[in-house]
Amino acid sequence: KDVITPYSDEAFATETESVKLSCNYTGSVDSLHWYRQYAGSPPQFLILDYYGATTHANPPVSGISISHRKEENSVDLIISSAAVSDSALYYCALRPTVTGNTLHTIQEPD
Repeated sequence: KDVITPYSDEAFATETESVKLSCNYTGSVDSLHWYRQYAGSPPQFLILDYYGATTHANPPVSGISISHRKEENSVDLIISSAAVSDSALYYCALRPTVTGNTLHTIQEPD
C-alpha cells in the first residue's frame, strides 16, 4: 500500500517569506495533490503533479507551485510569499481525495 506522510507537522513563516511544505511517499505514484483547508470550510484543491505535468486550481491560487522530486520520493508545495491568508491546514494526497491523508499546519509565529 502506498503511504504519504508530511516531512513535519507545522511550518512557520513571516509575511512575504517563501514557505516549502514537503511530503514523502512510498511506492510508485502517478499523481500528487495538494489541498488547503480553512477552519469550518471544506478542503480546497490547490495544485497537482501528474507524471510531471502541473495542473492548477481553477481559478489558480497565486504564488503556489509544486515540485515533485521523484528520486527522493518527495513532493513540495511552495508558497512564494507567505500571507496571513495562508494560515491553514494543508493536505498532501496521492489521489484526488483528502480522506485519510496526512496534513500540514501553517501558523503565523507569535
